[in-house]
Amino acid sequence: MSQRPRLAPSLLAADFASLGSETRAMEAAGADLIHVDVMDGHFVPELTFGPAVVRALRPHTRLPLDVHLMVEPAEAAVEAFAAAGADLITVHVEACPHLDRTLRRIRELGKKAGVALNPGTSENLLEPTLGICDLVLVMTVNPGYGGQTFLTDQVRKIGALRERIDARSLPVELSVDGGVNPDTAPLAIDAGADILVAGAAAFRGGPERYRGNLDGLRPGGSTA
Repeated sequence: MSQRPRLAPSLLAADFASLGSETRAMEAAGADLIHVDVMDGHFVPELTFGPAVVRALRPHTRLPLDVHLMVEPAEAAVEAFAAAGADLITVHVEACPHLDRTLRRIRELGKKAGVALNPGTSENLLEPTLGICDLVLVMTVNPGYGGQTFLTDQVRKIGALRERIDARSLPVELSVDGGVNPDTAPLAIDAGADILVAGAAAFRGGPERYRGNLDGLRPGGSTA
């Protein structure tokens, strides 16, 4: 488990009219990845970003673009986002009936492959494919909207996945997404999270506060 979790600000909470400058500001503030929430209006209610937005963002940052596909079918979208410049592509087990094939295809495209689990989905479903994942993303809210409250009953799932990953000595990062803020971040970190995805808590207050916001999510950090 990482003692200093990596932070992935979610552009879902950014100023959509200034995504390039928001991304640059987060890199300058000490972010480790940029999380891009892709919603299709079908698997989840909202519509957000497509491959064209990822392609437009790519020149604005040297950080990895962590693309979270909340789309169904997920497999059909993988190649377009890989070509657009994603570094990590995460698909939902609930939206991906051919999960093994999809993860292998992501890796064939030269990208890291991730799997996301909704709150109502058991971690047991990942057992057959855990060895070909680069990342597991535990949703601590039901996906589809920003600004939701962290579901504390998902802490058990984070811990269970941490144990499975460590027991097999797998090079799999464990990410947590949903309701992450200075109060809930310690719950995820203590359970074994390597990466924290944060939206509102990262972007609140504007660019002059971004560094303080990120520092407040790290162990021993304080908010600006």
